[in-house]
Amino acid sequence: MTHDIVSGVADARVLRNGSWTGEPVSFDAAGRIAGDGHPATAAIDVGGRRVVPGMIDVQINGGWGIDLQAEPGRLWELAARLPEIGVTSFLPTLTTNGAHHLDEALAAWAAGPPPGFVGADPIGWHLEGPWLAAAKRGAHRDDRLRPIPPTLPDSHRPQSGVRLVTLAPELDGAEAAVRELAGRGVVVSLGHTAVLRPDADAAFGWGATMGTHLFNAMVGLHHRDPGLAAALLLGEHRPAMGLIVDGHHVAPDMVDLAWRLASDRIVLVSDAVTPLGVTDRPVWSLPDGTLAGAVVGLDANVVNLIEFTGCSDAAAYTAASTRPAELLGLTDRGTIEPGRRGDLVVLGDDGTVELTIVGGRVAHRVG
Repeated sequence: MTHDIVSGVADARVLRNGSWTGEPVSFDAAGRIAGDGHPATAAIDVGGRRVVPGMIDVQINGGWGIDLQAEPGRLWELAARLPEIGVTSFLPTLTTNGAHHLDEALAAWAAGPPPGFVGADPIGWHLEGPWLAAAKRGAHRDDRLRPIPPTLPDSHRPQSGVRLVTLAPELDGAEAAVRELAGRGVVVSLGHTAVLRPDADAAFGWGATMGTHLFNAMVGLHHRDPGLAAALLLGEHRPAMGLIVDGHHVAPDMVDLAWRLASDRIVLVSDAVTPLGVTDRPVWSLPDGTLAGAVVGLDANVVNLIEFTGCSDAAAYTAASTRPAELLGLTDRGTIEPGRRGDLVVLGDDGTVELTIVGGRVAHRVG
């Protein structure tokens, strides 16, 4: 496939500001969305199909046989495949199991893409660990969990490639770490934690702004001892929350409940692992049954969300594009409006990805 530069898309139903319009989308010479009146003489006619902002996955561990925990240097290979599922920006995720490869991961990100690269933009790394609670470690290796150091690594800042950190707020030194990371511009997410609601609320007061994969690896909505899940859904700080909607990590009824309580703060994530794109298995787990990540992409999560909740397709795609952009403070993507990156996805009637454009250039096309 040639990665053509295109001038826009026409004959489309375009998701803009939460509703569908029939206006065409044009790109300027820099691959950004142009203002009204900009000509689109070579626009792609998409035959009335839906066009949504490029999706942004803030938690993905691998896919297509690529395991970022073992080979984080392959992040650009993963980036090249992600447009196949409509992802145009992402946070490659390094878990506790791969934390000893952090220097390699940051070096690969800093080196930038190979010549001629067209694919999803890795905005920076999501470090999911190793500062997690052993009681809620899930598939994270116990022998690789670490205490929070008294002095945080200087590398833990967006300029060096660390964009989001998941940690357990009950660990010694957590308050100082949250405050320091937030002050550096790193998004701090609470996860893999046994913390109960009062302490979770306190951690959001320190500067955490998100919870990692709602309901998974946390104390849920227990009727006497509500935990992080309650703080996420009901707390006054109104944090964002990642949600895996693969139909296995969270039961459909609980997805529906979360959507009813906090639809405007849910950020869809895939939490996908190495077998994404190469297996038909519905879920990936350890021999003891512990879930070890998902095997469906963000595109399928959106389709499932619509099925499980009955929400509008506009709202569902917003949760996979606009919401993660807002979480990360990205003002150059996440919506289809003038000045933003030309990151678009053209959808089939069933939600399959037929065409993905990244920065005004075709990155994936079916047929």
